Amino acid sequence: MVHVLATLANPHRLRVVAALSRRRNYVSQLARELGISRALLQAHLRKLEAAGLVSAHLEISSDGKAMKFYEVAPFTFDLTPESIAAAVLTLSPQDAVQPDSEKGSPS
Repeated sequence: MVHVLATLANPHRLRVVAALSRRRNYVSQLARELGISRALLQAHLRKLEAAGLVSAHLEISSDGKAMKFYEVAPFTFDLTPESIAAAVLTLSPQDAVQPDSEKGSPS
């Protein structure tokens, strides 16, 4: 749960999940819709995929172009004080405290 919450703490990634919750999409179109570069979008999609929040499928278009489509993976998290307490037990000492300078990083 900690990994998922950390992944979703980034506003760009929240926007990606919101957009993909409406319909699956390929990288170029999604980047245009969100108004961000493909490189930045791909970095965020890799993080979301690693957290198990989105999945990708490569498809070949009618004109022979390879297109990577992303869609939201089904997920539900029960966020309660008890689930947070249980998640805290999984933290390593390095995870417990992060310097404020890391808050703005696009991780």
